[in-house]
Amino acid sequence: MNRFAGLRLLGPYLHPHRGRVALALLSVIVAAGTVLAFGACLRALIDRGFSQGQPDVLHYAVAWILIVATVLAVASGSRFYLVSWLGERVVGDLRRDLFAHVVRLGPAWFEIKRSGDVMSRISSDAQLIEQMIGSSTSVALRNTLMCVGGIAMLVITNPKLAALVLALVPLVVAPIIIFGRKVRALSREAQARIADLVSDGAETLDGVRTVQAFGQEQWVAKRFGEATERAFAAAVQRITRRAIMTTLVIFIVFAAVGFLLWTGGQDVIAGRITAGDLSAFVFYAVLVASSGGAISETIGDLQRASGAAERLSELKAEPPVILEAAQPKLLPQPVRGRIAFDKISLRYPARPDTLALDRFDLTVAPGETVAIVGPSGAGKTTVFSLLLRFYDPEKGTVRVDGVDIRELRLHELRRCLAIVPQEPVLFTATVADNIRYGRPEASEAEVKAAAEAASALGFIEALPHGFTTHLGARGVRLSGGQRQRIAIARALLCDPAILLLDEATSALDAESELAVQQALDGLTQRRTTLVIAHRLATVQKADRIVVVEGGQLVDVGTHAELARRGGLYARLAELQFNLSAAAA
Repeated sequence: MNRFAGLRLLGPYLHPHRGRVALALLSVIVAAGTVLAFGACLRALIDRGFSQGQPDVLHYAVAWILIVATVLAVASGSRFYLVSWLGERVVGDLRRDLFAHVVRLGPAWFEIKRSGDVMSRISSDAQLIEQMIGSSTSVALRNTLMCVGGIAMLVITNPKLAALVLALVPLVVAPIIIFGRKVRALSREAQARIADLVSDGAETLDGVRTVQAFGQEQWVAKRFGEATERAFAAAVQRITRRAIMTTLVIFIVFAAVGFLLWTGGQDVIAGRITAGDLSAFVFYAVLVASSGGAISETIGDLQRASGAAERLSELKAEPPVILEAAQPKLLPQPVRGRIAFDKISLRYPARPDTLALDRFDLTVAPGETVAIVGPSGAGKTTVFSLLLRFYDPEKGTVRVDGVDIRELRLHELRRCLAIVPQEPVLFTATVADNIRYGRPEASEAEVKAAAEAASALGFIEALPHGFTTHLGARGVRLSGGQRQRIAIARALLCDPAILLLDEATSALDAESELAVQQALDGLTQRRTTLVIAHRLATVQKADRIVVVEGGQLVDVGTHAELARRGGLYARLAELQFNLSAAAA
């Protein structure tokens, strides 16, 4: 049974609904039992009703057939409803838990995983589980009961013929065992190829503007076609193995029925059994044969579902890199926003040979605005990632108001922070919902005030439906500057103690940048602010400027101090300001 070991994943999800599971099992048992009862009715109908010409017995047998048919119909309908309900409920709960687990794994995990593969598992693989619970399992159980019950009735009806049936059982089981293991492995491979297909397609559609801008429609279509062919080839291998298994099982089963009919016919001619006995025996033999064929079919479905369950189990077993403290501390209230980076060293999981930060030391006072500048790859964004606890440092400690952030609940830490990234992420929702993302309970007046503070109110009110306008995927209906202002409004609505600005005005035109910068100047006076900037003109008003190079803090001071001191900042400033003057 190891080939079905993956299905153990479903145990905890079925347990809360054990009452419905029991009713479903009862329905399956009743349905199987009523089918078996048809054989007895058939025997009475032929031997007593037809052969002996007794109308009363004929009426009696037909009445029982109608009663059995009614019970079978009710039991089958109940079975269908219960197992379908269980399938939908279990898979819904499983998807919910898997997604909730995945979104807590942190950026480090997603550096080496593809989101398309993850969603393929949660959608396609989980769909196989739903089909298995809602159909295959009950079909397999019902047919198993009918097969076992049919064999028992064969023994009762005619032990000699039943012995022949039992002798043929190993011939039926052998192909299922031989081919079943390979079908399961091929099912897992086919699901992996489907995941690749979904991942490649989703990535291409996400970047469709880039695809079209570089005229690569034909190339990406060809690549997707190749992925489709790989998925098709894997599916064909699985289908071929399963078709061979099904062909062998059905041939063996029905050939055996033909042999039994020939043998039983000889006994009827010789007078050793009645026509009713043979009819009942044939009925049970056909029942056993059809049940055996159905079992071979559903075993393939169960093996596919088991392979899918293994992939889901792997996903659910992924350990979160960022762990919360068993006994978390609370930040002092109100949060003042003092930040301390103490001898921080960090390597990214995807780049284990390179230090992103090396012995980084920095203390930021409450209400202070500190700008972080340096060349690309110097480690500026890493500072934000550590403060948000997307990663934990290899060495050193990050503290907020004197508390090691590893001793805080993630929610406790992140609710006192708000970030405006260089490339803002907007969701397929309304303008108001996107601004309200950090504070879902915020009122319409608060949302409007945040938009006004971010210099976004004007263009929002000019949209077709104002704040209720849907923005489309990733805010595609807005310009880059408009998306940036929505992201700024979102951060401002959170009213954080610590504000993180990663080139927050980089996508704005000169007029909008001036308006937003004036709003930010007022807001940063009462909160700690860290600013990452490549354009040095935007950080000259900062209380301090921190210069980072090669993951190390190489200089600290005001703009005037750093410019006089020479070094990296002075070179960057001279280069940028000279270029700006030349452009003017």
